[in-house]
Amino acid sequence: MRRLFLRFLAIEAASTIVLLLATLAALVWANSPWGESYLRFWHLKLGFSLAWIDASLSLEHWVNDGLMVIFFFLIGMELKHELVHGELSSRERAMLPIFGALGGMLVPAGIYASLHVGGPALSGWGVPMATDIAFAVAALAVFGGRVPPSLKVFLLALAIVDDLGAVTVIALFYAAELSLGALAGAGALLVLMVALQRAGVRAYTVYWIVGFAVWLATLASGVHATVAGVLLGLLTPTRVEGGVSRAPFSPIERLTQLLHPWSAFVVMPVFALANAGLVLEADSLGDPVAFRVTLAVALGLLVGKPVGITLFAWLAVRAGFAALPTGVGWGSLLGAGILGGIGFTMALFITSLAFSNEALAAASKLGVIAASVTAAILGIACLARVLPRGA
Repeated sequence: MRRLFLRFLAIEAASTIVLLLATLAALVWANSPWGESYLRFWHLKLGFSLAWIDASLSLEHWVNDGLMVIFFFLIGMELKHELVHGELSSRERAMLPIFGALGGMLVPAGIYASLHVGGPALSGWGVPMATDIAFAVAALAVFGGRVPPSLKVFLLALAIVDDLGAVTVIALFYAAELSLGALAGAGALLVLMVALQRAGVRAYTVYWIVGFAVWLATLASGVHATVAGVLLGLLTPTRVEGGVSRAPFSPIERLTQLLHPWSAFVVMPVFALANAGLVLEADSLGDPVAFRVTLAVALGLLVGKPVGITLFAWLAVRAGFAALPTGVGWGSLLGAGILGGIGFTMALFITSLAFSNEALAAASKLGVIAASVTAAILGIACLARVLPRGA
């Protein structure tokens, strides 16, 4: 378990370099003399229609609705693993990251909403709620052995709960018009998957086929298709059973080992390339609504995240629901909270769902990128002061 956990952290940290390169490539491409080709390429339509399913999507939507399912499937499996074996497996260990994540969602959303009450950009309140696991872990990796293992575990568990909250927000508040028939079909297929597990079916191919059908039904239902990935991840078994695998690992561990490098080094960089292409124009913030979007997103991530995470964690400890992890003080927890303001991947993802207006979407992206870079710098500076130097 420890080896798999360390491997997970190493992949997340290493993938940050590829993510940064993909983000820079998107920014350069979108602002180059060939910038129009960036939009034309990602808006190119591809797909098929099958009975009641219309899967004719732009390349950007194939990335966001299709390829990103792998990322969300991993989130579901990570959450399942934490619930069964990890930091969320007992009330005592779970309360601190759960409370921290709750504060890290509510306070940023409240800050954003307070600047847009009754306005046309209120739909972006979910943008500053999520934490980017890869960048946050990479920032901690800068300090090597100075970081207490319990702080790494806390930040990872917080980010996973945070992402679950973001997925819940996506499912409840960023869904299109619902098709009850397709939704019922997705539910029936999920029940079928559980029945197959209980019947002892061990062939992975069967589950891939049923999982693909769940994705198609969810896509047609109006609920964002990536929610299917999380649900499928949560249904993945965590126990090693006779004949299940060719190694002493559970299906959830085998699938994580198989898919995590693909998610980290292919899926996420392609997502960044498709979504980080912000066109930088001198008058882009001339619109007061767009300016407030950028400001609200930035304040939500830079102020709302550390304040919400630290405050709610303090309340949990003060009320006796939780205790600080071994070797972690309030300064370290504040530093982790600042790193929680690195929203990047999930914040860009919610931006694509929250705004149909391209100017407001661009303003939100600017706030996400600027705040994420600033949060990384401030978080590293804070931890450099509070972490022990002799560790």
